Amino acid sequence: MPSAKRLLLVHAHPDDESINNGATMALYAAADAQVTLITCTRGEEGEVLVPALSHLASHEKDELGTHREVELANAMQALGVTDHRFLGAPGKKWRDSGMMGTPQNERPDTFWNADFDEAVAELVKVIEEVKPQVAITYDEFGGYGHPDHIQAHRITMAAVDRATWKVSKVYWNVMPRSVLKVAMDAMKEQGSDFFGAENIEDVPFAKPDELVTAVIHGDAYVDAKMNALKAHETQITVDGPFFALSNMLGQGVFGKEYYQLVHGLAAAPFDENGRETELFSGVRLD
Repeated sequence: MPSAKRLLLVHAHPDDESINNGATMALYAAADAQVTLITCTRGEEGEVLVPALSHLASHEKDELGTHREVELANAMQALGVTDHRFLGAPGKKWRDSGMMGTPQNERPDTFWNADFDEAVAELVKVIEEVKPQVAITYDEFGGYGHPDHIQAHRITMAAVDRATWKVSKVYWNVMPRSVLKVAMDAMKEQGSDFFGAENIEDVPFAKPDELVTAVIHGDAYVDAKMNALKAHETQITVDGPFFALSNMLGQGVFGKEYYQLVHGLAAAPFDENGRETELFSGVRLD
């Protein structure tokens, strides 16, 4: 029998899901919800942070995408998620687009340069198969402006609109400014900046708190989220900001994940700030 609760997440690269939604995914997977992750590229243009694996980079052997497939599988095992797919696979596979204005971004096989209707149709297939009531993706800026994040947003919103199966609620990831300010201050106390930024205004993915309409309290799944992040070894260093913060702030930062409802109706339960605490609230479960 299909799960009563069915959640679809659409992300650009391996590791985006664990950073943004690791606790949420683990929480719902543990509650027997069907959690389906679609990753749009294999992250071939990612920066390799492990010196011993530097040969995988796109400017050397260009084997990073294959390696990151394994990292993603290990991360999903840590979160308890069994349904994770690449958009268009098997068959069509789009490449990491790199940042805007780079030579990599001009390649015809990148996700940014994908035939839009073709990519949307691939996601529609998944929606019709899985029949999710709730979907999660990025905002129109892709969180911080990466072309693949923006494209994932566009394709998700179009697929939800075109699919015969009607997704009841769509949420965008939100990184609230107040929460990131706490993390930034903690890093400064340790003599470090925060992902290269000195001030919260310099952090492109820090969003106004008033955009937050829902918060998931995944405090019990912080360890699972940390293990998923560790699985993405080429992208997130164990001695980097994420793990430094996990030791300093723990559940206060990593156990809560924030969302903005952009499609559908909010419903109880709400927290003291009027934010939903259950993504499936008000949704018909069938």
